[in-house]
Amino acid sequence: MKGSKNKKLIVISLLILILVFENLILHINNYTVSAAAPQLLYGDVDVSGEVNSLDYALIKSYLLGNITDFPDVNGKKAADVNGDGSIDSLDISLIKSFILGIIERFPIETPANTFAKGADISWLPQMEASGYKFYNNKGLQQDCLQILKDYGVNSVRIRTWVNPSTDKWNGHCSTNETIALAKRAKNLGFRIMIDFHYSDSWADPGKQTKPAAWLNLDFNGLMKMTYDYTYDVMTKLRNNGILPEWVQVGNETNNGMLWEDGKASNNMKNFAWLVNCGYDAVKAVNPKTKVIVHISNGFNNTLFRWMFDGLNSNGAKYDVIGMSLYPDKDNYPALLNQCLNNMNDMVSRYNKEIMICEIGMQYNYASESKAFIIDMVNKTKSLPNNKGLGVFYWEPESYPGMNGYNKGCWNSDGKPTIALDGFLN
Repeated sequence: MKGSKNKKLIVISLLILILVFENLILHINNYTVSAAAPQLLYGDVDVSGEVNSLDYALIKSYLLGNITDFPDVNGKKAADVNGDGSIDSLDISLIKSFILGIIERFPIETPANTFAKGADISWLPQMEASGYKFYNNKGLQQDCLQILKDYGVNSVRIRTWVNPSTDKWNGHCSTNETIALAKRAKNLGFRIMIDFHYSDSWADPGKQTKPAAWLNLDFNGLMKMTYDYTYDVMTKLRNNGILPEWVQVGNETNNGMLWEDGKASNNMKNFAWLVNCGYDAVKAVNPKTKVIVHISNGFNNTLFRWMFDGLNSNGAKYDVIGMSLYPDKDNYPALLNQCLNNMNDMVSRYNKEIMICEIGMQYNYASESKAFIIDMVNKTKSLPNNKGLGVFYWEPESYPGMNGYNKGCWNSDGKPTIALDGFLN
């Protein structure tokens, strides 16, 4: 009997050992499967489960050539946090900003269909160089871009001029300055729009002056220069880690650009061909960048139909219809309704996406301006099939009266007005 009991105990013990062993094998197999396909966390090149200083050091070592690969098979993919297909100094800057808490996500993690709440910030470098300071609503001095970001602004627009002067407010915006500002904004996680004026200074409905260096070109030469210049700027941006999400080919081109050759009322075909030169150059550098044709007076449906009927009949290529709207405190509800009707008509008539590239209102009517921004955003979002891409405020950081402009969102004490609250909704 005693021997029989011992045999039973041995059998039971063996069964227990087999079950334990099988469970261990199953656990190992599960671990192997999960380890073979870890969930990608951008910036986490060593697959530690977090982005930290070790990841920063590894990517820096990779760029310096001290290492040729990362600890994990997905390391290179995880290191490309701005999604431009390469690992470079911009990725290092973004990871540093993430670790320091300056940004909460990387550009590659920002969905392309996220509504753009934007600001044209082209004056900012010259304001800073002139001693202007920026304070948040608690009175603490901060980087203006960080203040804008804290108000919900997620995109910036930067104008670029061909051979600008060094005039404080009517110059600068050169290619190199455009790149520097774009890199700075990108490092803070902003999406980028580049606004080509194709001029040495302001281009708008009242003037579309050719760059001085282009004055003696015939039309074929003008088309080639438009392509070459656009391609050059876009290539330099790309080489600095900047792939703009949107590019304007011309600024407020109500009657074309590069007058007189590209004046639409004289020769719509010429204007269409110039648009195509810019379009082709943009797409040659980055096919994903959306090209915008930008017209002011977004409430004027007659103007928009004339322009885009004309461009379409002459084979113009573009992705987005851009608009400006600068109402005052009394007429903004009416103009906004007209603008909404126009936007819906553009979507229905041409099946194009819409971007509100510029808005503004008198700074001293901040409550009305806030309501205007909220309404503008909501109306743009209401377009069918998500055709409304975003809304950009023009130079919100400008102080009252700066260069004669009074439609910013800042007070003379360096603090933002409540108008910016409109982007928080």
